[in-house]
Amino acid sequence: MGNDTDKLIDLTDTGLPDEELFTQIPQDMSSVEKIVAPKYSYWHSVFRVFFSKKSNIVIIALLVMVLAFAYIYPVFHPYDKFENILDTTAKHLTPMQAMKRFGFSIRWLFGTGESGQSTFDAIWYGSRISMSLAIICTLINFSIGLVVGALWGFSKKVDMVMNEIRNVVWIIPGTFVTSVLIMIFSPSFWTLIFAICITGWLGVAYSLRTQVIIIRDREYNLASKCLGSSTVRIATRNILPYMISYIVTVMATSIPAYIGMEAGLSYIGLGIADTTLGKIVNNASSAMMVPGWGWEFWCPVMFSAFLSIVLFLVGQSLGDAADPRTHML
Repeated sequence: MGNDTDKLIDLTDTGLPDEELFTQIPQDMSSVEKIVAPKYSYWHSVFRVFFSKKSNIVIIALLVMVLAFAYIYPVFHPYDKFENILDTTAKHLTPMQAMKRFGFSIRWLFGTGESGQSTFDAIWYGSRISMSLAIICTLINFSIGLVVGALWGFSKKVDMVMNEIRNVVWIIPGTFVTSVLIMIFSPSFWTLIFAICITGWLGVAYSLRTQVIIIRDREYNLASKCLGSSTVRIATRNILPYMISYIVTVMATSIPAYIGMEAGLSYIGLGIADTTLGKIVNNASSAMMVPGWGWEFWCPVMFSAFLSIVLFLVGQSLGDAADPRTHML
């Protein structure tokens, strides 16, 4: 090409023997089978995608704050429903009036209730019970629903039996079943959980059954079955990872749904006797009609709405992050 850099170099001019110029590299056939790829961790990728959005960090911080207040604050400030029941000047006070009456304190941030009690203390005490109930119901329903839904989707015999059970159970409204069970047994925390879970798992199982049917007949599952893979291996290795996103999303959205269910039952007088968010709203509903007392009603209502929205957003964002398709760089 007329360029000195393109000329070949004669290695014999160096005066070095071939042993020093060339080194034979041993051939390893096992290295041919290796695929060079970065290490992949599913849950590491889930949290990486989740925390890559600043909005998710804000939402999870709000949720942690709510959980911390609900489960830690009542330990240091026990709720007393009849704290100022004998003091007529302490009842139905706005936040400004309560702080003027008792002094500046976070306890009077939402004013006082019908017995002169702190609405702030009542909300956090009630939210602990309501969230505990919702979390336990979610865990029970999804533990049963996941197992039954997987069998329901894989086995045709189980599918025939469960479809008949579903057709019979779903004729009766779930609210009616829950209300009857609460009236038969004494209304308590565990009675309400039993009443909600006795048929609640069926809806979870049916939705998971549908997802299993959609995924089980895909080509790679049929190929895996032809190669001799067991049903358990196909379910745990090929199907479950694709359902985690769906499961996480539905679980997270079920928690605010159960909180709303408890609030609705308390509003119609079928809730538990202890103080819950629904019971607080029910007791303060009459105050909404009195001028100047509306704050007592709207504080627990707005907090319940805020809690439901935060849980819903966390569930949606975590469900999106759990989808393996979002883990690609």
